[in-house]
Amino acid sequence: MDLSYYPGCTLKTKAKGLEDSAVASMDALGIRLVEIDRWNCCGTVYSLAEDDLAHHLAPVRNLIRVKEQGSDRVGTLCSFCYHTLKRANLLMRNDGEKRKTLNDFMEEEVDYNGEVEVVHLLEVLRDDAGWENIAAKVRVPLQGLKVAPYYGCTLLRPQEVAIDQVERPTILSKLMETLGAEAVDFPHATECCGSFQIVGNPDFITQCAWEILSSALRRGAEALVLTCPLCHFNLSQRQSELMQRYSDFQGLP
Repeated sequence: MDLSYYPGCTLKTKAKGLEDSAVASMDALGIRLVEIDRWNCCGTVYSLAEDDLAHHLAPVRNLIRVKEQGSDRVGTLCSFCYHTLKRANLLMRNDGEKRKTLNDFMEEEVDYNGEVEVVHLLEVLRDDAGWENIAAKVRVPLQGLKVAPYYGCTLLRPQEVAIDQVERPTILSKLMETLGAEAVDFPHATECCGSFQIVGNPDFITQCAWEILSSALRRGAEALVLTCPLCHFNLSQRQSELMQRYSDFQGLP
């Protein structure tokens, strides 16, 4: 099975290892990720307010690239990229007036009407590969490892972009259990990591990281699993500071 794939900027730079492992894993499951041509940044740093149409141009152009490739479905691994592409796609699909405005502005591009389905690779693992098929491919089970699945906010909010139940998601837990690990439920699994506040308010990010990581540790987690490169950065880069602030904090990979 071939799936059009949008990598996004971070998976080609600081999170290249995440992309490499995902591509290899999907290939082992019989799913070939076909990177779309001429993709650009999804524009996630900008507002997606529905009256701010200019900021929808970047994600819509990527969806046009998928359409030009002859595909009606695109997957992405970065949670922020998924969120941005999904919301822009829903706008183009459901709002005829704004769709016309954007298509008219992009007169050099083919018209886009929301034909492409945007999915996160976790959905592809659940709905296309299937847990049983994945379990059969596991070579080294994560037996005995207690893992806390962390979703953050962009995979689940708002409701129309959610890949799972908003309040009680299980997709990451199911994946970890399929790999042989013990999934640890903890109350901060869907809390925001602080996002781009890291730029102007790093102390706020440190506090967010403390609340999320300490919550997982109290439930016995030995590792945290997530899919968002920004969440990974915020929750990993602040740990050295947390160790200095809190003598009982030993870190969480």
